[in-house]
Amino acid sequence: MNNPLSYMLDLHKHAGDAHPRGLTSVCSAHPLVIEAALIEARDHDVIACIEATCNQVNQDGGYTGMTPADFRGFVLRIAEKVDYPAEQILFGGDHLGPNPWKKLPAEEAMAKAEIMTSAYASAGFGKIHLDASMSCADDPSPLPVATIAARAARLARSAEEGARAGNHQPPGYIIGTEVPIPGGAMEEIDDLQVTTPQDAAQTVAIHKQAFQELGLSGVYDRVAGLVVQPGVEFGNANVIRFDPQAAAELSDWRPGAEHIVFEAHSTDYQPDAALRELVIGGFCILKVGPGLTFAMREAFYGLDRIAGILLNEYEDGALMRAMEQIMLSSPENWDGYYAGSDTEKYVQRHFSYSDRIRYYWTDPAAQAAVDRLFDALGERHLPEPLISQFLPRLYDDVSAGRIVPTARNLTIAAIRKALLPYSRACRIEGPSAA
Repeated sequence: MNNPLSYMLDLHKHAGDAHPRGLTSVCSAHPLVIEAALIEARDHDVIACIEATCNQVNQDGGYTGMTPADFRGFVLRIAEKVDYPAEQILFGGDHLGPNPWKKLPAEEAMAKAEIMTSAYASAGFGKIHLDASMSCADDPSPLPVATIAARAARLARSAEEGARAGNHQPPGYIIGTEVPIPGGAMEEIDDLQVTTPQDAAQTVAIHKQAFQELGLSGVYDRVAGLVVQPGVEFGNANVIRFDPQAAAELSDWRPGAEHIVFEAHSTDYQPDAALRELVIGGFCILKVGPGLTFAMREAFYGLDRIAGILLNEYEDGALMRAMEQIMLSSPENWDGYYAGSDTEKYVQRHFSYSDRIRYYWTDPAAQAAVDRLFDALGERHLPEPLISQFLPRLYDDVSAGRIVPTARNLTIAAIRKALLPYSRACRIEGPSAA
């Protein structure tokens, strides 16, 4: 395997190849998702890119309670458990900028964002997405592109300082942001405006100038990716699939962007062929997050039903009822994102593609409910007919003997099943994911 940072920085060199390289970027803080991603990378002998967002992980702890150094240690402990080499992990920081503090005046928010970005680089994060696109309390909306770029350059300067302080290799950078909001749209979507080559060129040119104005020309040479909207997104109940023709002009423009490939966000739930077409079109960095915790939740709920059938002492649907109670008692992570009748909101709380239930799995009551389920099922081998009924995506692998059908194995396998299209899209060779 290559040096992880070098692999990312060299993606542009292979973007025009018959079989271009891709990079799967897993954006999640759930330990089972990270474990599955590292196993997938281990079994295919490739680099693992694991990212944290500015809201998940920052100097104040984020909603995970972890600083960047904490998150790195958390991932490395999982890597040691699954025998994945630590030096092959590319740690990433996603949407690093003032977003967690956007209710503050801009200079206050940016001061905090600079501290955060420095902390990420100081902890050894080699992939830094600079995103200062959000308006703060005293800003106009939307922000001028020049303001966004100037703030991104300030954040890059902080990252360079942090890398030196932590004695780490200088990081590579991603610039730009996507529309709509990160993590999926808040409503059903019918169509998307693909980023135009003109807008992409403007973003690149103004960022390059902003870096030069801060004396960061050499740093700009490590800008490896540009976040654009290729025409992929998911809402609560639908997915817009990639149309290569709609993004053809953008793909044709990219080779003139020097050392830059595209980074595609919200690629969750895209089929195999669409993901491969994205990589061929120069969208070489594929971000995925909610789709993996969605697959994990599917496995949890399937196991919840299986346990209710198999075990007299386990109440059927206990986990789902526990999660409903938890979400109703703390609605801040879903209320305002889900609309409709009470029944429609109920369905969305548990089954929405945007998967806002993912914010609740770290709640102590949720952890206790999951632990009760896994303790109840233990290491028993679950019957194939029940796997066919409640975990049908895994049935063929279980029937063929590729998965030992314990609760934990099935959960990891469900997450890997969601990752497998990314492995294929990025031309990962090796055994099929279990």
